Amino acid sequence: MKTETNHEPAPNAWWRAFFPPARWLADYQGKWLAPDALAGFTLAAYAIPVSLAYAVLAGLPPQMGLYCYLVGGLGYALFGSSRHLAIGPTSAISLVFGVTLADITKGDANELLTLAATTTVLVAIIFGLAWLFRLSVIVNFISESILTGFKAGAALSIIVTQLPKLFGTPGGGQDFYSRLVQIIRQLGDTNPVVLAVGVAAIVLLVLGDKLLPGRPVALVVVVLSLAAVPLLALSEHGVSIVGQLPAGLPAFDLTHTGLRELDVDRRRQLASLAFACFLLSYIESISAARTFALKHRYEVDARRELLGLGAANLLVGLFQGYPSAGGLSQSAVNEKAGARTPVALMFASLAIGLVLLFLTGLFRNLPNAVLAAVVLVAVKGLIDLREFRHLFRVSRLDFAAAAVALVAVLLLGILDGVIFAAGASLLMLLKRSSTPHVAFLGRIPGTNRFSDLARHPDNEPIPGVLAFRVEAALLYFNVEHILRDVLQRVRDTAPGLKLVICDLSNSPYVDLAGARMLARLHDELAAAGVELLIVEAHATERDILRAEGLEKLVGPIDRHVSLADAVADLHRNGIVKGPVRGDDKSA
Repeated sequence: MKTETNHEPAPNAWWRAFFPPARWLADYQGKWLAPDALAGFTLAAYAIPVSLAYAVLAGLPPQMGLYCYLVGGLGYALFGSSRHLAIGPTSAISLVFGVTLADITKGDANELLTLAATTTVLVAIIFGLAWLFRLSVIVNFISESILTGFKAGAALSIIVTQLPKLFGTPGGGQDFYSRLVQIIRQLGDTNPVVLAVGVAAIVLLVLGDKLLPGRPVALVVVVLSLAAVPLLALSEHGVSIVGQLPAGLPAFDLTHTGLRELDVDRRRQLASLAFACFLLSYIESISAARTFALKHRYEVDARRELLGLGAANLLVGLFQGYPSAGGLSQSAVNEKAGARTPVALMFASLAIGLVLLFLTGLFRNLPNAVLAAVVLVAVKGLIDLREFRHLFRVSRLDFAAAAVALVAVLLLGILDGVIFAAGASLLMLLKRSSTPHVAFLGRIPGTNRFSDLARHPDNEPIPGVLAFRVEAALLYFNVEHILRDVLQRVRDTAPGLKLVICDLSNSPYVDLAGARMLARLHDELAAAGVELLIVEAHATERDILRAEGLEKLVGPIDRHVSLADAVADLHRNGIVKGPVRGDDKSA
């Protein structure tokens, strides 16, 4: 019987790879429909008050937040790779978007709406280009430590924008510190009724999160506030309300002509804003997606996320929304409610569509203080003091990166702050890489293994030999430090020193400057009557060292000789006296 061993790829294999639903819909089980539907409706219940609050934070009409959830999830479900990521406006994007766009439009309400959608389409285009050119690696340049500081700084920035609404004061200021100063100055003008409404909402939200985790507590609080406004005549006591939201679905708009009317400087500002939203959206989304993928044991394709988020923002921009992302909080609601697949996002869109068509009138009496409370409770989880303490204990470099990110966001704003922090983090990393630890080695007693004498003083020095191991690559910006450390140690141990052994086992790469540094080290040692031996170089290192003529200076550089082998050979030749092994007492 003939067995078929070669399988031709299915004709539609490329289509299944490009279009993720073609894979997970084929395996979709009927029993998942109910959990997906429940998760979708739960997500919608969470999203309604939060999206209204975030749109106001962005300086936009509240309904634009609903538009983001309405179509963003549909676009992501078509191309994204996460089963649990929920797409909508986020606090960080809303803040940077609102502050920057208000400055660009100079308070022109019509231009603000036009440019909000235009910017969102630009964000989608950047996502598409990043997918095309495989730029998903950019997320690697923003470390978890930077994100810790960034999120804390963003949370504090958001808090100072919402406190005036909580106190019933006008607020003001252009940055974190000026806003904080205005809050302090206006404390005497606090409206006690507005404050009472906001504090009551915060208390209910916090208690609800603790007692009913994963439930749409915010929607319950919103409903209670809607009933309280007419019942207690709160509007007569200075409690401002959202007002009537326009009913109906958003119009599909392909024009986006606002960009053509801008001068070059404002176009540049808009492009910078779009790039900022792209960075924030991708970083926040990929972090959330990986969190749930790890929990549920499936893979998230970082490049595919670029396409999914691009499709989401394209639809959002075409349907009058503003830049959106996969936030951790809304995705957690989706996951805890039992979502199995992106079908849950489709049910969420259906529910929000029904609200826009038939129920917008219910939100007319929604107090702005309650929206502020929703935002304040939502961002409190961004300040992770426990993680700051952990970073301080474990790695001062990572703690410094987080602290720089936090301060930079407060001083420079969210976009400039996170870019500055990323640059500062890279500089700190380069500083550490420019001064790598040079370990001078001794034999571990009773073994043929060697480790750092400074960390383990009980190690046995090798008579007449100085062995060192650089715990980093040998690169142009650290070779002077390495050479200086080695020569200083040579001078300190000069009497009786016959040989220096360079162990490259912990150096993944040696560049041209590193090879030439070793040649200089050979010349310095030769002038003092000391030889140099190189062992355990990796393959690419051996190629570079040979090309620079090191073998002519130090002898063969190959993969067969380890540090232990070299010491044993020196012992056999009588160059080194004493035991070969720490537990060998023979001569």
